[in-house]
Amino acid sequence: MIRARLFGGMMVVCVLGLVAAGCSSGKVVTRVESDEQIDLSGRWNDTDSRLVSEEMIRDCLNHPWLGEFMRNATKKPTVIVGSMRNKSQEHIAVGTFVNDIERAYINSGDVQVVASASEREDMRAERRDQRINASPETLKEFGREAGADFMLIGEINQIIDREGKETVSYYQTDLTLVSIESNVKVWMGQKKIKKFIAQSRYKP
Repeated sequence: MIRARLFGGMMVVCVLGLVAAGCSSGKVVTRVESDEQIDLSGRWNDTDSRLVSEEMIRDCLNHPWLGEFMRNATKKPTVIVGSMRNKSQEHIAVGTFVNDIERAYINSGDVQVVASASEREDMRAERRDQRINASPETLKEFGREAGADFMLIGEINQIIDREGKETVSYYQTDLTLVSIESNVKVWMGQKKIKKFIAQSRYKP
């Protein structure tokens, strides 16, 4: 009888130990700053998107086209961000990259940025709705949109070199600013990123 009780107690201890071990091996989530650089897979990530957009737009605004336009037009240029093509082998959130580019342009204070084609459709739908439902003093008229002077277009390319457990991933982002009136390319920029990814030899 005593032996049975001892055996039963040992079984309870073992079960509790297994439960505790199982709980301790669960997923751990830690909140970090949104601008903290974290590279897990070596793929293009939010840090690449932000740093590439900021650096390239800073370079774009530091070229003669901007001063020449402002002298001739006596106003800030208006820019629209056009197609950004992902020609890499990865899924890249192009929408996030476009937003980062627009933010860099707007925060510079040197240019105006107009809405994309899809965003303009939403605005036009709102104006149509206002013609029926808005009061006359708050009604926004058609035909007063700001026309863009320049369009920014670009693409992201990638080359991967892999040997065994080691990989080199090379990204090249090319952006071009084009005059909408004349189709003249007034600025071309390029940013390269190279990442070395290796399997860790450390085994805990």
